[in-house]
Amino acid sequence: MQLTIDVGNSHLVIGLFKDAVLRYHWRANTNRNATGDELAALFHNLLVLEKLTFEHIHSITIASVVPQMQTAWVHFARRHLELDPLFVNNDKLDIGMPVLIDNPAELGADRIVNAVAAYEKHQSALIVIDFGTAITFDCISAKGEYLGGAIAPGMAIALEALGQRTAKLPRVDISTPPEKAIATNTTTAIKSGILFGYGGMVEGMVARLKEEMAPAAVKVIATGGMAGLIAPHAPCIQGVEPMLTLEGLRLIHDRHNA
Repeated sequence: MQLTIDVGNSHLVIGLFKDAVLRYHWRANTNRNATGDELAALFHNLLVLEKLTFEHIHSITIASVVPQMQTAWVHFARRHLELDPLFVNNDKLDIGMPVLIDNPAELGADRIVNAVAAYEKHQSALIVIDFGTAITFDCISAKGEYLGGAIAPGMAIALEALGQRTAKLPRVDISTPPEKAIATNTTTAIKSGILFGYGGMVEGMVARLKEEMAPAAVKVIATGGMAGLIAPHAPCIQGVEPMLTLEGLRLIHDRHNA
């Protein structure tokens, strides 16, 4: 089975593929200080839940935006899986997509992977919005070229900043939206500002990106842990694809080993 891992600033998104089908997936907190052996313990426990072992894994592909963890991932893969991990980057690995930005080496691995997966599936001009610790907007041309994009602070960062930098504002669960934008209490006011405010930001950002991508007909898709929360408040989003990054990791692995 193919093990794919998206190492984000806040979470690990983990998938196991068999015959190009995502059979299992998990989500865990990112521990930047984890050793290779601690990673092995985490994966052992996840596999046991599905009655699997390390012996079921024949490849490991990683997209990471936490470079200080690379040594631990290599240790885990080599000692416990007896495999060399494939790390996704676009300056040393042929990803099958031209990257048309000033310095391709600085493009985050997760953004590369999302772009590859989205274009493979849709074969059209695209804006891919990833709602993670940061919100990234990635633009792909109709010819399958990575054009660039934008980055904004994520909703979790905004909520954390409100809680830390204001004396009287509470931490709020935004999993349920308010009924209206004009709030009559503090909790609902924060929900309104985050959900409706970020929805409006996404709408405005996408409109501007589409103007610059014209005359192409552009599809807009979303992924990431908070995509499902914000999509109802951003009508420009045409679909939510939560496993997009894992699919991209599988594709890049298969192309690399073709």
